[in-house]
Amino acid sequence: MAFKHWVVWGMAVLTCICGCSRKTEEASTGRLTIAVIPKGTTHEFWKSVHAGARQAAQELDVDIIWQGPMREDDRESQITVIENLINKGVDGIVLAPLDDTGLRMPVAQAKQAGIPVVIFDSGLKSDDYISYVATDNYAGGRMAGQYMGQLLGGKGKVILLRYAEGSDSTMNRENGFLSAIAEFKDIDVVSANQFAGATMETAMRAAENMLSRFRTADGGVSIDGLFCSNESTTMGALQAMGALDMLGKFKMVGFDSSGKMIDALHKGHLHGFVVQNPVNMGYLGVKTMVAHLKGQPVERRVDTGATLVTPDNIHEPAIQSLLKPDLDKWLK
Repeated sequence: MAFKHWVVWGMAVLTCICGCSRKTEEASTGRLTIAVIPKGTTHEFWKSVHAGARQAAQELDVDIIWQGPMREDDRESQITVIENLINKGVDGIVLAPLDDTGLRMPVAQAKQAGIPVVIFDSGLKSDDYISYVATDNYAGGRMAGQYMGQLLGGKGKVILLRYAEGSDSTMNRENGFLSAIAEFKDIDVVSANQFAGATMETAMRAAENMLSRFRTADGGVSIDGLFCSNESTTMGALQAMGALDMLGKFKMVGFDSSGKMIDALHKGHLHGFVVQNPVNMGYLGVKTMVAHLKGQPVERRVDTGATLVTPDNIHEPAIQSLLKPDLDKWLK
C-alpha cells in the first residue's frame, strides 16, 4: 500500500476511534451536548437568549456550549467557532447566523459531518437546517410602522436607520416598517439607505451624520419620525440625538430593549419599541434541537413572538416580564 494511502487509512481509523469514543461516552452518560452560537455576546438580547438556553438545558438534562463572537460583524470569528465545534463533535448546533449567505458553507459542513443545525433569530439562505426559531421580524417591523403612522397622525417625514447589510432579521424588520409606512399616503420616507453598523459607537456616528442633514436654521429638525431596527442602532441614535440637542424633537420607535431604552421611554425620548422574547428564543432553540435528536418531529418554522411596548402599557405585568426577565436565575 502506498504511503499516502496508509495516511488516508490511518486518518479514517483515527476519526472513527474518536467518534466512537465520543458516542460511547455519550451513551454511558445519556447526555447530549448542544452548541448555542449567538451573533454576539455583549448585548442584553444575547444574555437573555443564553438564559433561555440554560433553562432548556437544565429541564431537558443536556449540556450546552455557549460560544460566539464578541462583535456582531465578525463573520470570520463566528465561522471559526462553528468549525471548532464541528471538530469537537457536538451533537447539535443552534446558530444565529451573522450573515444570511456567508454562513451557508459552515452550516453545510455541519450537515455533512452529521451534526444537525437549528437556526434562530436571523434567517439563512439555505435548506441545510432542520428548523428556524425566531421572531416574525417582518411582522414586527410592520408593527413598528403602524405605530409610527399613528403617532404622526398619518402625516409627516420619516427616516429609517438600518442596521447592517446581510443581517436577515433586521432587513426583514426594516422592510416590514417601510411596508406599513407606505400605507400612510401623507407620510414621506426621506432617508432609508443609511446603515448604522454593528456597534453602538458606529451607530452613533452614522446617526449624527444622517440627522445633521435635517437640522434647521432655528435649531429644530425637519423630520417627524425615526425608526431603528435593533438595540445597538436605537441606543446609538439616542446618543447622537443627545449630542445634537434633538431628544424629544421628533417621534422615535426602536426594536429590542435594554434598561437604557426603558429609561428613554419614560423620559419621552423614545416613544415605543418592539420587543422580542429572547429568553423564549433560546429556550425553544435548544428544545427544538433536543426533540429532533430524540427522533421527535419538529416544526420547520417556530415563531417566538413580538410585542409593542409603549408608555401606555409598559407597567403591565406581562410587559414587565418581557422587559425584566430573571437572568440571574440561569446565568449565575
